[in-house]
Amino acid sequence: MRARTIAAGLAVAALTLPLAACGGGGDSSSGDAKTIKIVYRNYSDFPQMDTFMKEVKKQFEAANPGITAQLTPVSSLDSDYLAKVQLMQRSPSTAPDVLFEDSFNVNADAAAGYLLPIDDYLAKWPDWNSQFIPTTKQAGKAVDGKTYAVPMGTDSRGLWFNKDIFAKAGLPTDWQPKTWNDVLDAARKIKQTQPDVEPMYLPLGKPAAEAMSMQTLEMLLYGTPTKNLYDEQAGKWVAPSKGFQDALGYVQTVMKENLAQTAAQAEDTQWAQTQMPLLMSQGKIGFMMDGGWYARYWQDGGVAPWPNWSKTLGTTKFPTQNGQAPGNVTLSGGWTLAVGASTGNPEASMKFIETALNKENSASIDVACSWLPVREDVKADPRLAATDPTEPFWSSLVSFTRYRPTLAEYPQVSNAMDVAGDSVVNGGDPAQAAQQWAKDVAKAVGSDKVKTG
Repeated sequence: MRARTIAAGLAVAALTLPLAACGGGGDSSSGDAKTIKIVYRNYSDFPQMDTFMKEVKKQFEAANPGITAQLTPVSSLDSDYLAKVQLMQRSPSTAPDVLFEDSFNVNADAAAGYLLPIDDYLAKWPDWNSQFIPTTKQAGKAVDGKTYAVPMGTDSRGLWFNKDIFAKAGLPTDWQPKTWNDVLDAARKIKQTQPDVEPMYLPLGKPAAEAMSMQTLEMLLYGTPTKNLYDEQAGKWVAPSKGFQDALGYVQTVMKENLAQTAAQAEDTQWAQTQMPLLMSQGKIGFMMDGGWYARYWQDGGVAPWPNWSKTLGTTKFPTQNGQAPGNVTLSGGWTLAVGASTGNPEASMKFIETALNKENSASIDVACSWLPVREDVKADPRLAATDPTEPFWSSLVSFTRYRPTLAEYPQVSNAMDVAGDSVVNGGDPAQAAQQWAKDVAKAVGSDKVKTG
């Protein structure tokens, strides 16, 4: 996850902090392999991770003579990265020792036997016990109670809006929508007053993958009376549900009234990663429903540098469907570092993670990627707010945040959500798409593990 996976230009962070790097494949037949393979996502929209990993490599190798960290960057979008890494994990000869892992996939990879439980190693790491925020540790814990990954940062979701565009549309520049209709009405006013401006952006289309299921459909679903994708007390997935159909209905309204990107743009694998941030910086999009990490796109070194972004853009919470309690919705996710189950040197792999996520390096990557800190001693780092003035707003949302179901079946459920959402983006009926989604969920998890909502 995207969010998933998926802030400040790392070029800046690299100048302010010493870091170190990662690396290549260990021999699974031994416990003292001299090379460990570090796999992570490196793409044009996310150059910060490559810079970070190269710095961490230097630190790690300096502190561990004789062991090489072989960096193995994967150049791809989030959804493609997941598929490529899972393919690597199927063979010990290609499996990573350390991997950059979206928190939503930890349970599935743990259940598949791709990840190594690391509780014994964490127990010996003082920082884990004294500095990592307890709630954030859940990102790396599976339903079996074991921990398989260490969080790098977390996030929250809401609305970014262009105050200049809002002013021209006669909308408040301290915008605080109370219902879904308030959001849609703002888009309609922008369309009426500024026909050359795309009213809104929200993650849509099959290429958006987890971004559409989490940042769009789940943000909407959790703001309906249905509230849940998974009923923890009943131990069942809520499918079908009126809430999910309503979420698809919102998408249908957006598409039918041409209030967001076109279906063609939604199906373009590059548009959301490159063109959309650029259009935002050019004043061509009124507002967007997405995560706080977008600040990194507009900072120096980002894909669309925009010196005045923090003055031009406002931030606000996303409302529940009809303004019902609790009034607003946000979701949190984040990326982690995990140890592959086939590693030939788990001790070195964990030392690499400990180096990458010590205080200084954690601060560096959180600043660079506009992630919210997962360490207590990083929360007060002045560089966070100095580099991203919106960071306090996004941090404030964590007080009422929700998380995706931490179950091995979740990626399958999420993929089914993407299929349903993509159907509606391309003209499908929300009711039919919701019913098909429920059938797909029952097929994936078992009909005894679903309930109607």
